[in-house]
Amino acid sequence: MGSLGNSANSKAVHEAGEDDYDHHKHLSPTHQQLDAGALFVLKSKGSWLHCGYHLTTSIVAPPLLSLPFAFTFLGWAAGIISLVVGALVTFYSYNLLSLVLEHHAQLGRRHLRFRDMANEILGPKWGRYYVGPIQFMVCYGAVIACTLLGGQCMKAIYLLSQPNGSMKLYEFVIIFGFLMLVLAQIPSFHSLRHINLISLFLCLAYSACAAAASIYIGNSSKGPTKDYGLKGDAESQIFGIFNAIAIIATTYGNGIIPEIQATIAPPVKGKMFKGLCVCYTVLIITFFTVAITGYWAFGNHSEGLLLSNFLDDGNPLVPKWFILMTNLFTILQLSAVGVVYLQPTNEVLERTFADPKSKELSARNVIPRVVSRSLSVVIATTVAAMLPFFGDINAVIGAFGFMPLDFILPVIFFNLTFKPSKRSLVFWLNVSIAVVFSALAIIAAIAAVRQIVLDAKTYRLFANV
Repeated sequence: MGSLGNSANSKAVHEAGEDDYDHHKHLSPTHQQLDAGALFVLKSKGSWLHCGYHLTTSIVAPPLLSLPFAFTFLGWAAGIISLVVGALVTFYSYNLLSLVLEHHAQLGRRHLRFRDMANEILGPKWGRYYVGPIQFMVCYGAVIACTLLGGQCMKAIYLLSQPNGSMKLYEFVIIFGFLMLVLAQIPSFHSLRHINLISLFLCLAYSACAAAASIYIGNSSKGPTKDYGLKGDAESQIFGIFNAIAIIATTYGNGIIPEIQATIAPPVKGKMFKGLCVCYTVLIITFFTVAITGYWAFGNHSEGLLLSNFLDDGNPLVPKWFILMTNLFTILQLSAVGVVYLQPTNEVLERTFADPKSKELSARNVIPRVVSRSLSVVIATTVAAMLPFFGDINAVIGAFGFMPLDFILPVIFFNLTFKPSKRSLVFWLNVSIAVVFSALAIIAAIAAVRQIVLDAKTYRLFANV
């Protein structure tokens, strides 16, 4: 009887806690959850499993196919060490961010956005003038990069069947943009959960295809002579190392952890950790398999996108249908990744143009949503078509954006929120991560800008690369 009474009491307390949460959610004057962006885009309805799907799509994405290229600047030992360190530090920092979010939720102030966290922990100016703009730049940059990469994959499929075809890259970018235009109309982040489950299987599929093709070519006489030496003079090698670090940091980057945690139904405690475990299981399988097999097969001849190595002067080194299938899997997942990174933009647009007092699917809200989101996708597609060298720009975005958001700010937020003892291991580990990755971000940004200067002579608007 006593245990039944305790169970009933604990249940009542639990339900009261949820009621309190709902009360704060709807009534707290200090919290901005009544705006249309939070109400319509960042719905808190998902499970930890849905969270895992969102995390996997946002992190385990086609940029992982550039990991063998990053290894060309690092070599075997430094490349594998960088991959391991990237996995450990990001898993750790994403968990710290989640704990800070959980802490504030238990206090009745659930933060649904990165800038909300920065407002409370660092002050309003940090949220408005630093974290908000950087996150917007990172996320919209990811949308542009996905659109460009989708167009490049479509062009690769086209050239397999029409080697002398006349269609240009920007035409394929526009075609991919139309796909994005349709998917962008999906109302909320939570609505993407089934698409992101499919996305999880797609990233496993194209990673398996990429690894299988690399092993096949590496074991045949078709591939290039294996050379794992670092290319260029000493200066090029040093800058190459930091360029590779920026590539790896961008590959591990997320930048929307609070927005993903916002999709979880209350109570949120412990659910993000389970979601991260799902994501990092897929991440370890894909990242390490593709990086190691790709670099083993092609050495310092690895291209910026591994799929490019499967063609030698336009001649396929594996069956055409296999390249077509791998590119198709990649294109489909790119569309899911692009839509996930549109969510912070969608949230800003909804907050600006939608009316939280009207129904989500009322004409008052649907018409501004379709117009604003369509315009957002059209702008991203236009930029992707105009700037096919956006990969160089993306390295700068990675250094300035992903490193602060994913490596530096989480440890600072944790130390300021929980105030661990200055004698504790956690405090000094967090300080060390912040200092080391701040220095790496600055140097990687310099290296990325240098690469843009070196490549500038080849830049042309709407180039058919």
